[in-house]
Amino acid sequence: MLAEDSVLLREGLIGLLARFGHEVVAAVGDAPALLTAVEEHTPDIDIVVTDVRMPPGFQDEGLHAAVRLREKRPTLPVLVLSQYVQRTYASELLDSGDGSGVGYLLKDRVGQVEEFVDALHEVANGGTVLDPEVVRRLLRHRRDPLHHLTPREREVLALMAEGRSNGAIAKTLVVSEAAIGKHINGILTKLNLPLEGGTHRRVMAVLAFLRG
Repeated sequence: MLAEDSVLLREGLIGLLARFGHEVVAAVGDAPALLTAVEEHTPDIDIVVTDVRMPPGFQDEGLHAAVRLREKRPTLPVLVLSQYVQRTYASELLDSGDGSGVGYLLKDRVGQVEEFVDALHEVANGGTVLDPEVVRRLLRHRRDPLHHLTPREREVLALMAEGRSNGAIAKTLVVSEAAIGKHINGILTKLNLPLEGGTHRRVMAVLAFLRG
């Protein structure tokens, strides 16, 4: 399900998704139409992709429509696209539904086709994906007790909050996966977060802390 008021971007996304084997069951240009279309196509929808600002007011209609949809269907995966970074938007989305299957990306990321498609798959499978710039805003918002973290732990924390696995973090920082595991244990200990749990629970715990 696709909601985007720009005709060019909407048609471009339809073509892009089709290239990677995805079917857009409906594509609309405003928030009321998004709510109506989801009601009509619910059994066929694996994920909703929506812009934040859409008609009629071009404020945050798309985001609020996404939150309303997840109130009715808490596990509905939603990937939100935005032209700008708004920390409150990201927080509101993360707090919606049951906390799983959410993503917040800047529209510039759509141009990085493989990364966008990977993010789409991650969210559709119940994961959490945040644009790196959104993560940086969340990190700046929450200073204490982040000052206890080493520079390397801060790097690892930022990549964790983007939803990356230990292996992906290790590859990005060019270190061993065992070293990343030690950093993560150190981070979770310093932030008083649970050491156990899968990747999704770990990411959600970190994001909960950053939103606090």
